[in-house]
Amino acid sequence: MAKGFESKDIEYQQEQAVRERAARHTLTPEERDDTNRQRSIALSLTRSRNDLSRATSPAHRRMLEQAIAELERQLTAHA
Repeated sequence: MAKGFESKDIEYQQEQAVRERAARHTLTPEERDDTNRQRSIALSLTRSRNDLSRATSPAHRRMLEQAIAELERQLTAHA
């Protein structure tokens, strides 16, 4: 019985991968660029917030706070 569930799961994953590939192909190059840009900004924002949580130097904290504010601005501007 477990093999049946396992093969159904694999089948589902393969179908999902095909759907995701098809969805990616329907985006225009500009839409893909925007999506990638937003993803990159979001990752930078996460990294900066993590760095801020560990920063001890006041100057470093200010720099990270400014970077976070700018990244948040960029993220909302592209939304």
